[in-house]
Amino acid sequence: MAEFDAISRHLIQNYPDDFDGFSLGREDVEVLEVIDTAQPTVSASQADSLIRVRVDGREVLVHNEFQTTDSTNPPMPRRMAGHVGRAIERHGVPILSSVLYLRPNAGKRDPGLYSQAYPGHRVLVEYRVIRLSELDGQGVLGAGHAGLIAFAPLMKPPAGMASRQWLRRCIQTAYAKPMAPPARADYLAGMSLLSGLVYAPETISDVISKEGIMDLIRESSFAQYLTRQGIEQGIEQGIEQGIEKGIEQGVEQGLRESILAVLEIRFDVSASHPLTARVAAVDDAQRLKALHRAAVQVSSVEAFVQLLDQEQN
Repeated sequence: MAEFDAISRHLIQNYPDDFDGFSLGREDVEVLEVIDTAQPTVSASQADSLIRVRVDGREVLVHNEFQTTDSTNPPMPRRMAGHVGRAIERHGVPILSSVLYLRPNAGKRDPGLYSQAYPGHRVLVEYRVIRLSELDGQGVLGAGHAGLIAFAPLMKPPAGMASRQWLRRCIQTAYAKPMAPPARADYLAGMSLLSGLVYAPETISDVISKEGIMDLIRESSFAQYLTRQGIEQGIEQGIEQGIEKGIEQGVEQGLRESILAVLEIRFDVSASHPLTARVAAVDDAQRLKALHRAAVQVSSVEAFVQLLDQEQN
């Protein structure tokens, strides 16, 4: 989704050292240049992030893609092969690529490679698959890397800690980082929206209200940017109303994509199936939430269709 891509790019451009060390699994990375991936190219397909670095005395590009759901058209291996090929053509240095899956149910079947085994024309493109839901969130908070703390709510909380308590700890840690007020406002606005990929809107609203940062987020220039882009219909209005409505509007498309991903995984429902168009036509967040629960729980695709028929009557 566009808003989550925008948040992720904003963070990686401001904290490139944090992301490079994270995606490569090492700290001895020297950032040389953050490349503007929005520059016009011969292809409309653009990588989310390219950063020129020096590692082991050698100049390479670190390439990160952010995904909320599984890519099916084209599949992620094909997409990554395209990104890597274009980057090699344009920059002429080795590419170290990763895909960061933000939602818990995404990326489970990503093999981390594209392989063409045709004799005499073999192609192999490898990349790292990073599923944030499988990572130790407390380790990220403890390391103190600001570029990664915003993603900590999407990671595993400490054993025995309730999800609401974990979200609150993440927000408190983010607020305590030394930042200028405008940067802190942008940071917390992005973090609250990213949290909507995992947490219910009412939970985010409650935590933000209790932490007393509602006004700070409302004044965020980043939130205003998202509003101007039409990504989120009045994030300010949503925040003033307790942020719940605003976040629901912001993740409606994500809910649709998540429903279709569940149906694909459980019942092999393809993108061309008539259900895809029917789910895409649902424009109410509460109905989408109910349909998502149903997609996870129903015993057959026929049972899901029957429920969808009832919802639309």
